[in-house]
Amino acid sequence: MILADTITKLPPEAEGAVVVSGSHGGRYPGQLAAKAGARAVVLNDGGVGRDDAGIGSLALLEPYGIPAATVGHMSCRIGDTQDMLARGVISHANAPARAVGVVPGMACRDAAGRLATAPHRRAALAPGAESRAEAPAPPGAVRRILLLDSASLVRPEDAGEIVVTGSHGALVGGQPIMALRGVPAFAAVFNDAGGGPEGWGMSRLPALEAAGVAAFTVSAVSARIGEGVSSFEDGVISAVNPRAAALGARIGDAAAAVLRRWACLR
Repeated sequence: MILADTITKLPPEAEGAVVVSGSHGGRYPGQLAAKAGARAVVLNDGGVGRDDAGIGSLALLEPYGIPAATVGHMSCRIGDTQDMLARGVISHANAPARAVGVVPGMACRDAAGRLATAPHRRAALAPGAESRAEAPAPPGAVRRILLLDSASLVRPEDAGEIVVTGSHGALVGGQPIMALRGVPAFAAVFNDAGGGPEGWGMSRLPALEAAGVAAFTVSAVSARIGEGVSSFEDGVISAVNPRAAALGARIGDAAAAVLRRWACLR
């Protein structure tokens, strides 16, 4: 069994292993599991959310015979594999996972043991990649609105810009530096992944407040987790840090309207 708080960083040993990752269960994490040659993967359902985006990896991997399951977002902290093993409860499983006895309601640790008995099937999935895009600049804009499917795509040159991600709003492994990889953006946006226990799905917000970054999350039911464009176009604000509140962001506001205003602030 390989533990990975984020599936964007898998070691070579993931080949043939059961990967238990704190990442959300969207399509791209599923692609990364297959690319690594994992025997099976367990992810977090991220609140399931709009268009079932939080469990998209299950349907993606099923035709290839790769077992995949998710733990419920309220059973354990997203982005924290130790908590997954301690408290995680399976919420969804695809057919290959069910074939080895993985069912909703099962403890994550027990499910990982069942998945270790599954046949190891490799698959060459169609190439897929997370994307970076940019929203059209509103009149009078003085900074860009960047649309990133994952916070892992943030770059040092994004400092001072508005960074809108499809990533969950939880601190990966509880590390404040991972809130936005140390990049001093003007503002940052994440998906709340359903909130989760202790409000962990929004735990990047205090860390970014301390770093001087205005930040908010959008509701998982409003925007597809894993898609920066959806966070921007569809997102409805679910939580804000004090800096974002001081700039006029309010729970229930449309993310796009707030961010277009912020792009013009001097």
